[in-house]
Amino acid sequence: MDTDCLFCKIAAREIPAEIVHETDTVVAFRDINPQAPTHILLIPKEHIAGIDVIEDAHAGLLTDVFQAAAHLAKADGVHESGWRLVANVGPDAGQSVFHLHFHLLGGRSMAWPPG
Repeated sequence: MDTDCLFCKIAAREIPAEIVHETDTVVAFRDINPQAPTHILLIPKEHIAGIDVIEDAHAGLLTDVFQAAAHLAKADGVHESGWRLVANVGPDAGQSVFHLHFHLLGGRSMAWPPG
């Protein structure tokens, strides 16, 4: 745990969040500034700064994240209409919290690129 990391504090339940899913390795919670009717953040409990520092040892953890995303898309009712899983890497891409996280977005039609 990085004691200065917002998402580490949420995973440790030191900061409140609307947690919708939790396993031994993953925590998922609703975004406080949703960009779609379904906007859930999925984070590993382990502090990893971002995709750019993932190592081979993280393979199982990434499987856990993707399986949690598929489960949540179904639980939130967006699995049939479609959903998006997004990760931003670095400040120019919009990463504001440097703890690996994925945005699960659904519940509305999304154009590409967004906007």
